[in-house]
Amino acid sequence: MSDVLISAKDLEAMSSGDVVIIDTRNPDAYAAGHIPGAVNLHEIFTFLATSTPEGIAELKAKFADSFGKAGLSGKETAVIYEQSMNSGFGQSCRGYYLLSVLGYPKAHVLHGGFESWTAAGLPVTTDAPAPTPAIFPIDPAGSHLLLDAADMLAALDKPEIAILDVRDVDEWIGDSSSPYGRDFCPRKGRIPGARWLEWYRMMKPTGEGPRFKGKDEILAECATIGVSPDTPVYLYCFKGARASNTYLALKNAGVKDVRMYFGSWNEWSRDPFLPIESGAPFASAA
Repeated sequence: MSDVLISAKDLEAMSSGDVVIIDTRNPDAYAAGHIPGAVNLHEIFTFLATSTPEGIAELKAKFADSFGKAGLSGKETAVIYEQSMNSGFGQSCRGYYLLSVLGYPKAHVLHGGFESWTAAGLPVTTDAPAPTPAIFPIDPAGSHLLLDAADMLAALDKPEIAILDVRDVDEWIGDSSSPYGRDFCPRKGRIPGARWLEWYRMMKPTGEGPRFKGKDEILAECATIGVSPDTPVYLYCFKGARASNTYLALKNAGVKDVRMYFGSWNEWSRDPFLPIESGAPFASAA
């Protein structure tokens, strides 16, 4: 996992024929300037998933199609980026997580995002490429990384599993239901028994912009909520973007069993039969 994050210089040194670069930003940002050869796939960020069997099948089919149209056949290395590591709600990491679920063997995230590329003085273009479509290979080996609502419900009775909420503080305390508005979802709160580790804590400011913390720093953050490298971790946020940022950070730090409830609060809050905790929490540690 340690080589998932690559620098702008690393990307520049890669052979262009062996790399598919994916820009997850919105189309306007992409059109204003992007890394040469990059394909724009903003749906990596915008797609809202459900964890029903039909929803999971739709998710896999949609992104196998999108990644195939971007030119990924299994032979190429995918490199995904956003604007910066803390400005896109983890959207480049969401792309990495989706590729992991689909079992794609070679994927990286540009550490520091597009801003790291421009800060290094590397070229930018407004030309959109025309990638050669490929048949994207789905490997079911990654399917275990994707949890459904039933998995989360079952985990409520398993204290050895850390249900980890990484949303912003206003969502965690139940003041807001989402990043898209206070009442975007019908219910506010959190999954009962969840521990809280705000996704921003995986990163730190540097002279070159936000970057992920080192392994020991991330494990120290985890220790504050009773999570060790051997603790099974079930992540959630609002729609699986910020949780993808944390997923990458925890895996990089050596936490062995990290999975995600990708439907997250957007799905959980809309089912009145699923339990929630609301109001200010008294404790977030084990």
